Amino acid sequence: MQTFQSDGVEIAYLDEGHGPPILLVHGFASNVAMNWAATNWLTTLTKAGRRVIAIDNRGHGQSEKLYDTAQYGAPLMAEDCRRLLDHLQIERADVMGYSMGARICAFLALAHPTRVRTAIFAGLGFNMVRGMAGTGPIAHALEADSIDDVANPTARTFRAFAEQTKSDLKALAACIRSSRDPITREDIARISCPVLVAVGSDDVIGGSAVELAKLIPGAEAYEIAGRDHMKAVGDAGYKKAVLEFLSRND
Repeated sequence: MQTFQSDGVEIAYLDEGHGPPILLVHGFASNVAMNWAATNWLTTLTKAGRRVIAIDNRGHGQSEKLYDTAQYGAPLMAEDCRRLLDHLQIERADVMGYSMGARICAFLALAHPTRVRTAIFAGLGFNMVRGMAGTGPIAHALEADSIDDVANPTARTFRAFAEQTKSDLKALAACIRSSRDPITREDIARISCPVLVAVGSDDVIGGSAVELAKLIPGAEAYEIAGRDHMKAVGDAGYKKAVLEFLSRND
């Protein structure tokens, strides 16, 4: 992993392979190693002739940990992605985000449409336009002295995942508490690049891929059969659908 300064925040990233660039943006409480390396996405994409740039979002992985909620939020994190493209002198790239990363990629495509060639929103479907609800229990779970003190089953799942990824729990609590700028149906309809929405058929966190794709002109939907939010990310069918989508739009 290398690092660069994004408006004074140290951001870690990986850059490997050769070919058309694709920027990968991981989900909440994850990191490059967990979201993209352990699932063989890095190998899949580089073997397919792609240059892979993968960012550790602020507060995550090897990037700087921040404890002020004002230092987070998808629009601000999208600017980290844009500055990384600037840093690497990449004018235009495909982008793929998972869960929170998909939301960040949507803001990137809206704020800087000329920088995004295609966008893949994975692990987040129709719930992208519903916004993030119920973050309080997750923040409290992250701040609890022990996971044994967490009764809420969903919040407990997030705490367990954060411990698995060896994350800074205080930084993640600040991230999840940050303002969740809404993406309206009107906003999402303004995305003009080719879009693929890929969500697990059993993913209650992300919502329907088909329903989100209906809101974006020309967007395609891919339902990752038999997968929930946590198990969809490494699915072979999802990988195949992404490679085919990228090839169709080369």
